[in-house]
Amino acid sequence: MFFVLTCCTQQGSNSREKEDSLDFYPPAPSGISRQEYRYYYRLLKKYFDSTLLGKGFNGQLLVAKNGVVIFGVDTGFADLRTKDSLTFSTPLHIASTSKTFTGMAILHLAQNGKLNLDDSLGLFFPGFPYPGVTVKMLLSHRSGLPDYLSFLPATKQKNYCYTNQDILNTLYHLKPKTEFNAGSRFSYCNTNFVLLALIIEKITGESYPAFLKKLFFDPLQMTNTFVYTQADSARATPSFQGGGAYWQPDRFDCTYGDKNIYSTAPDLLKWDQAVHSGSLVKKELLDPAFAPLSNERPSIHNYGLGWRMMIFPNGKKIIYHNGRWHGSNSVFVRLPDEKVTIIALGNKFSWHIYSSAMRAMNIFSEYMPGIIPLNGEAEDLAAKFKTETNTTTENTDPAKTLR
Repeated sequence: MFFVLTCCTQQGSNSREKEDSLDFYPPAPSGISRQEYRYYYRLLKKYFDSTLLGKGFNGQLLVAKNGVVIFGVDTGFADLRTKDSLTFSTPLHIASTSKTFTGMAILHLAQNGKLNLDDSLGLFFPGFPYPGVTVKMLLSHRSGLPDYLSFLPATKQKNYCYTNQDILNTLYHLKPKTEFNAGSRFSYCNTNFVLLALIIEKITGESYPAFLKKLFFDPLQMTNTFVYTQADSARATPSFQGGGAYWQPDRFDCTYGDKNIYSTAPDLLKWDQAVHSGSLVKKELLDPAFAPLSNERPSIHNYGLGWRMMIFPNGKKIIYHNGRWHGSNSVFVRLPDEKVTIIALGNKFSWHIYSSAMRAMNIFSEYMPGIIPLNGEAEDLAAKFKTETNTTTENTDPAKTLR
C-alpha cells in the first residue's frame, strides 16, 4: 500500500487528469504545502516505480522531509512461506543500522559521566589482551580488532548460538591476531559493537535489550522495535534469499550491539527525528559523532562515532548507516541540508534496495549528477529541479560501497 501518515490511496492512471486529483495523490499531510508535497510525491513515485518497486521489493520504503512523510510503500509478505501480509507494523531486521542505537547509547552514558570515550577497554574488561584500545576506537572502527565472524571456532554443540560473552571469552583465550595497531586506521569490524554492548551492560547493570527499551524505544514510542534474543524467536520476522528460499538461522544470530534490532520504517523515522533534534545527546557530543574520523586516504566515504557519512566535493554531506544480515537489507539516510530522511527495509535480499534508496538523494539536491534513470514527465521534473539547485560534484556512485 502507499502510505502517508495514516492515509492510504489507490494508484491512479498516468493521465494528467488523474495526476491532478486525489485519485492519484494521497491528501497532503500537515506540515508541508500541497504544491511541494505533490511535486516530491510525483517524482518519488516515478523514480521508485522504475528502480525498486517493480523489481520484487518485499519490505517498507519511506521518505520524509522535515519529519513529514511524503512517500511510503509497504508491500509483500512478512513470511513468504505463509503469505501473511507485510505492513508498516511488521518489525524487520535492520542489521548494521542497529549500530546507530549502540553508538548513541554510549554517547548518552558519556554525557552522563558514566564513561569517557578515551577509556581503555581494560577498565571494563580487566586483563583485556589488546592494550591501547579505547571506547572511541570501537565506536569509529579504529581498534584493529579482528571481526568475530572470522575467528570464532566451530562449536560441537548442535544449534549453539554464540553470545556477546562468547566473543569476549574467545578474545581472551584464543587471542586472534589484530589487523593493525590500535588507532592507526579504519577497518569496519562487528566485534567493536559487540564489545560496546557489553560495556553498556557492565555500566548499567541491565541487559542491552532492556536498557535500549528503557532509554530509547519506550520514550520515543517505537512500539514495533525490539532487540532480538532467543526468547523472541516466535515474533522475529524471518528473512529470505533473493529467489525466495528461507534463510536458515546460524550460530552468529544471537549477538547484539552490531545488529539484531528489529524495527519498522515509521519507528526509524521517530529515531531519526529524535537523534537530529539533539534531544538524546547534546550538540557537543553529537557533532563529533557526525564528523569524519578516518582521513588516512582521500575518499568521499568516512565514519564517525557509530555513523557513516559521505562528504562530496561540493561540500554536501549525508549521514547514514546501512545494513545487511542474511536476507535482511536496511538503508537509513539523512540529508542534513534538506532535512530529508530516506528509509528502506527488506526481508527478501536485493541489491536494488541499496542502489535505489541511496541514489534517491539526487531528487532533493544534485549530490551526484546523472545517476537517476527517469523517463518522460519525471525526467522533465528532475531537469526542472536541477536548474533550481545549481550545484556540482563528481560522478561517484554511492551504491557501490555499502555495508
